[in-house]
Amino acid sequence: MKIGINVLNYGEGTTPESIETWVRGAEELGYHLAMISDHVTLPPEVAGAFPPPFYDPFTTLAWLAGRTSTIELGTTVVVLPYRHPLQTARVTANLDRFSGGRLVFGVGLGWSRQEYAALGIDYASRGRITDEYLACIKEHWTRPVVSFQGEHVAYTDITTGPGPVRDPHPPVWIGGLSDAALRRAGRFGDAWHPYTLGADAIRERLPVLEAAAEAAGRPTPAVTPRIALHLTERPVESASRLPGHGTVDQVRADLEALAELGVPYVVLDTFLSSYAGPVPPEESPRHDLAQLETVAERILDLPGETLR
Repeated sequence: MKIGINVLNYGEGTTPESIETWVRGAEELGYHLAMISDHVTLPPEVAGAFPPPFYDPFTTLAWLAGRTSTIELGTTVVVLPYRHPLQTARVTANLDRFSGGRLVFGVGLGWSRQEYAALGIDYASRGRITDEYLACIKEHWTRPVVSFQGEHVAYTDITTGPGPVRDPHPPVWIGGLSDAALRRAGRFGDAWHPYTLGADAIRERLPVLEAAAEAAGRPTPAVTPRIALHLTERPVESASRLPGHGTVDQVRADLEALAELGVPYVVLDTFLSSYAGPVPPEESPRHDLAQLETVAERILDLPGETLR
């Protein structure tokens, strides 16, 4: 099982230097994947949860591609309706080439009505837009010239090359917890990318994912969860404990359960320890990197491809 990290590309104290420190530090520790978030605008409801400054994911990943060599680089998640699919198809293919085939393309619908309104996009149509854009982007990744006729985009004989270098294309991870997200993953995804779900909760949802893939005539996608890492000195005994919250032993057990389920990747997210806990935002990068170092040394025995 490969282990990734969610890098804070937003918030007080975030700079190009802090982002580079995160990702290069993770690469040196032996983590396999670094992922970052997406917003295009920061209306009040977004800024309250994701405070500025907020660095663009595609620009940031392109910059990081030249400052790293082995770690995969991805999005958790790009809000797909925010950008025209021709632009997204080109940018992601370019990123995959510049990184030497290291892009992981995580996508989702987003949640901010204010941000959709600021961008002039119909919030109620975001699911249909996402499905159509996914189909469009995957066509351009695998064919030199594409004609597409949809509800939201239509064109004839368009190329966005060069294509990506991954074979057959960068892996597509579909975020979200709803049945609609699972159906989307079954139709388009290489993986379902849920947040905060542990092994038992994932196991309960697998029949929906399997049925969606079967209906689409595709293999069942992998499951690549993102869990909220927050190490504590004492065990967290609450029945509502999130996977990834607790002592080293508790977090180890969470990861072992996911490994036994056959999960190929887990992304560790320190967001909650940074902004919902006692750590001041300006201290969060140092605090969070220390947690990741503890996980690498005491739980994962990195570098390595599997839990020991």
